[in-house]
Amino acid sequence: IDGVCAKGAGSTLLTGPGLERMSSVVRAMSGAMRRTPLTIKVRMGYDDDPAKYVAHDVLPLAKGWGAAAATLHGRTRQQRYSRLADWSYIHRCADAAAPSALPLIGNGDVFSWRDYEEHMSSGRLATCMIGRGALIKPWLLTEIKERRHWDITASERLGIFRDFANHGLEHWGADEKGVETTRRFMLEWMTYTHRYVPVGLLEAGVVQHMHLRPMPYTGRNELETLLASDQVEDWLRIAEMFLGKPAPSFSFVPKHKSNSYSSESAAALASWDAGEQMNG
Repeated sequence: IDGVCAKGAGSTLLTGPGLERMSSVVRAMSGAMRRTPLTIKVRMGYDDDPAKYVAHDVLPLAKGWGAAAATLHGRTRQQRYSRLADWSYIHRCADAAAPSALPLIGNGDVFSWRDYEEHMSSGRLATCMIGRGALIKPWLLTEIKERRHWDITASERLGIFRDFANHGLEHWGADEKGVETTRRFMLEWMTYTHRYVPVGLLEAGVVQHMHLRPMPYTGRNELETLLASDQVEDWLRIAEMFLGKPAPSFSFVPKHKSNSYSSESAAALASWDAGEQMNG
């Protein structure tokens, strides 16, 4: 993210002279794509200051630039994932964009079918974009379609990794390079999937929220506990079930770490870790 913004791209386009550049980029791309509709995705603004949010001014202009639709992530660049997405602002932008007939797609923290229906209930959005929620819970779209919380079993979750391995080998090949590419992508995906807390372990009426880091827990069986591990060694064990042992030279360092959680969540985990060390 920092590298993209340092080059004047990404959310930097929402600041000062960047807005004119954004207009030029969208106009050029929509013209070059001809019959293929162009969609754009923006954040609320660059600075984490409500007085400096600009999406409500930018989105009404996007249709005239050539955008067929837009997605708004209800966060700023500086904020990243330190707080929940601001859906009240997303709806404000939907109202602002409505006169231009620009379809607006809301994005941020959709993690259950109830989240989706709550955000869509106003009738102002075309739909919702789902990112991290589907990485953590690949069955989320099924939950939305069937309007239910799915207490998926550990075996069913393991089957999703099996399918991923099969698709990866089909796409990248079953030679050494293809196997290790599939393994690397699977491990990167596990930096998300281990964050899921099974519905059956939650108290009645309680739902998991994406911005809150789950405390370590013991699953209902050994496999469920393994799938909840945040240790790379355990992720490698799971990958080995389908891809065999990695080459001796293979190494993996996760790209996605704790900045996907709130600061309060990070503090809670640090407190828990300190207590565990004191106890043993």
